[in-house]
Amino acid sequence: MSVIPGDRRTFYQLLGNTVLVSVVNSTAWFAITFYVYLQTRSVFATGVISGIFLVMTALSGIWFGSLVDHHAKKTMMQVSALASLLLYAGTLGIYLAVPEETFTDPGSVVLWVMVVLLMVGVIVGNIRTIALPTLVTLLIPEEGRDRANGLVGSSTGVSFLVTSVFSGALVAIGGMYWVLVLSLAVLAVALLHLAVVRVPERPEVSEDEPKRSVDLRGTMRLVGEVPGLTALILFSAFNNFLGGVFMALMDPYGLSLVPVQVWGLLWGVLSTGFIVGGLLVSRTGLGRNPVKVLLLVNLVLWGVTLLFPLRSSIVLLAVGMYAYMLLVPYAEAAEQTILQKVVPYERQGRVFGFAQSVEQAASPLTAFLISPIAQFVVIPFMTDGAGARSIGDWFGTGTDRGLALIFMAVGVIGLIATAVALRSRPYRRLSHRITRPATPEPSLP
Repeated sequence: MSVIPGDRRTFYQLLGNTVLVSVVNSTAWFAITFYVYLQTRSVFATGVISGIFLVMTALSGIWFGSLVDHHAKKTMMQVSALASLLLYAGTLGIYLAVPEETFTDPGSVVLWVMVVLLMVGVIVGNIRTIALPTLVTLLIPEEGRDRANGLVGSSTGVSFLVTSVFSGALVAIGGMYWVLVLSLAVLAVALLHLAVVRVPERPEVSEDEPKRSVDLRGTMRLVGEVPGLTALILFSAFNNFLGGVFMALMDPYGLSLVPVQVWGLLWGVLSTGFIVGGLLVSRTGLGRNPVKVLLLVNLVLWGVTLLFPLRSSIVLLAVGMYAYMLLVPYAEAAEQTILQKVVPYERQGRVFGFAQSVEQAASPLTAFLISPIAQFVVIPFMTDGAGARSIGDWFGTGTDRGLALIFMAVGVIGLIATAVALRSRPYRRLSHRITRPATPEPSLP
């Protein structure tokens, strides 16, 4: 592992603490999706869960970013973990108080109250995802931030690995019970550990707006003043619009090929790609132009999306998703490195939150639209409809082939959009801005 200059000890402690919390939040997210699908067998229900998650993410990002900028970063990380703990405790109370048969009805009000309560607990964890890249700016000099962002990507992979192995197994053994009990225990440990970690803060910078203002107008003005940054955020939003298909349909597609225990274990193996990719970024960095890296990686990612559904093969799916997971840390580290370079530290929370909100705002539309379209249009089309009759002989028929057709269409659209972005004027302007010589930064007190 490369040596990252700066306050490494604090950075590593915060990273490790974040892994603990990310594990429980990701486990809760995976588990509730698995649980609802297995109880109801409704693709529409899993799509609605994805939609709820993404709507909440989109609506909360700007507010969370303001909280991160206007309060001590450590304090906000503690508040985030405590809120998740209380919400998971409430979810467990509902789960224990209601007969399990209640959760087999996709129209059950109690089921959706439990889902929403748990989702809020997961969403509150996004305060950490906004605070962590600002802490990279705080603790790590500019020349080492791309590598630090790679380690953040590896930590996400570790989270996926543990989550994928345990979530499917926990759901198979005891429904949501052990998921929630484990989450409560780990969150309590994370809170105790964070209490003893000392996190330095830069002196406050005087700003024109009231301290606790969300300042959406000022944040948008700042984004607009950086050449090409608005286009970058919109490009990421478009990618997430297409990526909403993955969140809504990947689990039904995988579970149509293998049992839930195998699916969970498979994602545990695939998540090692995230770990390896992040470690590669931490070792080699992103080069002089992370904007170019971001777009070239997207070309490969959408190519993978086009190829893996060609046949209903768990092997083909696994190979494609491993390549996908290997490259995603490069894309995420590139975007974070760009924002850390061009946005002043005192506003990074709001800009990261704004970017999160804008980028996630498109995904709920996809998730809400694609699930009923898949369930009531594309799947029948590829089961006994015109699609099955016209291309079924070589493409295959049934539920899995309907989902595969959607994935392939998304891959084609993503390839075209990325190719256009590579030749665009905003790409050239942002590349010029990001490759200019770095300016000295004030050191921590």
